[in-house]
Amino acid sequence: MRLFRRNAARAGLPPGTLAPAGEKKAEPSAVNVMRYSEADGCSEKRVDKEEIPHTETGQGVVWLNCDGLGDVTVIESIGRRWGIHDLVLEDICHTDQRPKVEDHGDYLFVVLKMIYPGPAGDDIQMEQVALILKDGVVLSFQERAGDVFDTVRTRIRDGKGRIRRMKSDYLAYSLMDAIVDNYFVVMERIGDRIEALEESVIRQADAESSARIHELRRKILLLRRSVRPLREVVNSLVQSESGFVTRPVRPFFRDLYDHTIQIIDNLELSRDFLSGMLDIYLSSMSNRTNEVMKVLTIIATLFIPLSFLVGVYGMNFQHMPELQWPWSYPVLWGIMLLTTIGFLTYFKKRRWL
Repeated sequence: MRLFRRNAARAGLPPGTLAPAGEKKAEPSAVNVMRYSEADGCSEKRVDKEEIPHTETGQGVVWLNCDGLGDVTVIESIGRRWGIHDLVLEDICHTDQRPKVEDHGDYLFVVLKMIYPGPAGDDIQMEQVALILKDGVVLSFQERAGDVFDTVRTRIRDGKGRIRRMKSDYLAYSLMDAIVDNYFVVMERIGDRIEALEESVIRQADAESSARIHELRRKILLLRRSVRPLREVVNSLVQSESGFVTRPVRPFFRDLYDHTIQIIDNLELSRDFLSGMLDIYLSSMSNRTNEVMKVLTIIATLFIPLSFLVGVYGMNFQHMPELQWPWSYPVLWGIMLLTTIGFLTYFKKRRWL
């Protein structure tokens, strides 16, 4: 998951040009249509681009979900049948958009990031989700198959809760709520990793700890980049005067707004924890370096007088009376041992050892 995506390939293209963008090759597009109402129940169908329903929806709510953005002809067909502007379709295909909401008169266009744990568990998968909210219709576009909307589909199929009784704005809220709820799952996993890393750093700081700290800080930065604008998006929907967000649904969006604030607070707290851990790591490495330097200094200090003594008696002068003494060699060794013991005793009293 890159912090910045490469956009050089799109440079110079005219506005409204549909071209899949992203790190990997875009997946083929698959369109699923779900119709439901309290009276008629629920129906689901996978359609091709020739079978995409028209703007006349009839009774109930229509949820058209497009998995994959590889086939731009499918995106164009959806836009043509539902009257979506070319620039909106371009933003749908260019998956590096900042979370936002736009009022286009006869529909609302919402962009947000869907984040969920990767197959390895420690990795984080991120993709763009675009929602178009119209009267009785929600169009959703995802980069690839697989999402966090299974709970929403189950509630629609089983008729649980109020979703079948509500309009399309409640469906849009449910999809956004599923995305935001999954942020908590990701944050919980990151929190567990931060706690384990904190214990590791306190116990023994090493180069691996530093790499893990920087990896988690990068992930927190990516999450913060995706979540902070979402607060403005949800607040705009709460205060929207377009009529697409009805009065009964506004309290749900306000609750969603509170969830985004909570996630942002958790992100800031996690970032502060990681900054503190980095300080602990640097302090531990500095203390370790100081301990090593202290030991080397003590060793050097012990050898300074010893080097002086052996240096003096290593000179080749003929008239050195001590050289002729029979006990000069053991006496010299005794002096060196006493000097060493004296230094060690002094260091011990000063608590340098």
